[in-house]
Amino acid sequence: MTPTPSSRQLKVVRAADITTPEESAPAWLVEHLWGSGAVGVIGGAPKACKSWLALELAVAVASGRPCLGGFAVPDPGPVLVYAAEDTPLQVRQRVEQLCLARGAPFHALELHLILEPGLRIDRPEPVERLRATLARHRPRLLILDPYVRLQGADENNATEVAAILATLREISRTFSLALLLVHHARKSPGSSGGQTLRGSSDFHAWGDSNLYLRRRADDLILTIEHRGAPAPPPLALTLTPDPLRLDICSAHAHPPTTALEERLLAALHQGPQRLEELRAAVGARKQSVAHTLMSLEASGLVVRRPDGWQLSRCPT
Repeated sequence: MTPTPSSRQLKVVRAADITTPEESAPAWLVEHLWGSGAVGVIGGAPKACKSWLALELAVAVASGRPCLGGFAVPDPGPVLVYAAEDTPLQVRQRVEQLCLARGAPFHALELHLILEPGLRIDRPEPVERLRATLARHRPRLLILDPYVRLQGADENNATEVAAILATLREISRTFSLALLLVHHARKSPGSSGGQTLRGSSDFHAWGDSNLYLRRRADDLILTIEHRGAPAPPPLALTLTPDPLRLDICSAHAHPPTTALEERLLAALHQGPQRLEELRAAVGARKQSVAHTLMSLEASGLVVRRPDGWQLSRCPT
């Protein structure tokens, strides 16, 4: 057998030789909201304040002020934002309002905007220009808003989407930055945050940290997911004026808002049940039932016990 030239071999390292991070290195970019160096999505329907939430994160990371007034930023640093649907003046005004709300120094803020009229992350030349820009500015966080304006691929084509997301993850690792992609939800959302995203399921699977917004009456419900950490309970947010910003209304603010959630809670009033029993009781797909149960568990409404799923408190 002809040996493979060393120049063509893949890089391999023994697991024990991988350097462990210092204990002081933060696991979070924004505590409980976004992991350090994490890639992921802010998802939601149009007008669900996705861009506002992205800028809340941007101002928090650039200033070191708590995000949404309550989530600490252990290691702040520069932020780079590309907002394809807003003018630079609109972004400036929003950032200035957020700085006023959070007590951050607007004129000293290390938050920079990419001003190109177009940025295509599915084409080699713009991606190389993005790499050069990141090498120059070395941001802690890169925000791309929204995905639909950044490429011309078929978002339902898993192969095309996976290639774009792989490029973004490679950029995140190369430049040791967190990367936040704003993406739209479908008009008919599913039973959990990741299922609502438009297009390929790769979007949901790709994220290390994902944030999902959906409207409930006058409030917004923020659902948080992490690949490697427990998710905090959903939050109710509201857009508050003077100065304009997103505020936290309450935690554990996620009453059942879908028919499947309501049917599952009604079934569990009969007592603990296993997944297969619940699937038969509500007449839904096993995957949908499992996702919805996990969402209800994160909301504190149900718990998983050895004898099956049950309500977290006795029915009244």
